Amino acid sequence: MDFERVDMDQMTEEELQESFRQSQLLFKLNHTMPMTPEYDEVLKELMGDNLGENSRIMAPLSGAALDKLVVGDNVFINSNCLAMARGGITIEDDVMLAANVQLLSNNHDEYNRNVLLCKPIHIKKGAWIGAGVSILPGVTIGEYAIVGAGAIVTKDVGDYEVAVGVPAKVVKTLDKEKF
Repeated sequence: MDFERVDMDQMTEEELQESFRQSQLLFKLNHTMPMTPEYDEVLKELMGDNLGENSRIMAPLSGAALDKLVVGDNVFINSNCLAMARGGITIEDDVMLAANVQLLSNNHDEYNRNVLLCKPIHIKKGAWIGAGVSILPGVTIGEYAIVGAGAIVTKDVGDYEVAVGVPAKVVKTLDKEKF
């Protein structure tokens, strides 16, 4: 698997400032009453144009490089989501993430812990991600796919497939005519 390598010791001043700005906004978001205009304002400031119409992210939210997190329309992300987005995370329309989901598009190099190995995560239209799921770098979750609670996803899950377990394995293919 080819990964982009990012040396954390080589971060620019601009990248450090953006990281600090995001940390401040995450703190404010996580200490603001959800479902209020103030909450929506902080979320908009954090996500910018990367948050689609009618999408909702519930606090608490944590992560890094959230400027590389793109959320489509009508997406629901439940509480305690961890989005390590340095490798890029794209969530298409009509996706639902249950509580405690980890989206990990970057991981530390096994020999040099100051180097991040980054590869994008892509969650396609209509997918459902169960509670406590971890999705690792480079994984694509297909259209209308389901990932069962507690799964650790190390490989792609195809369109209309149901994957469960540690590591996640496909156990069923859904009838696409029913969607």
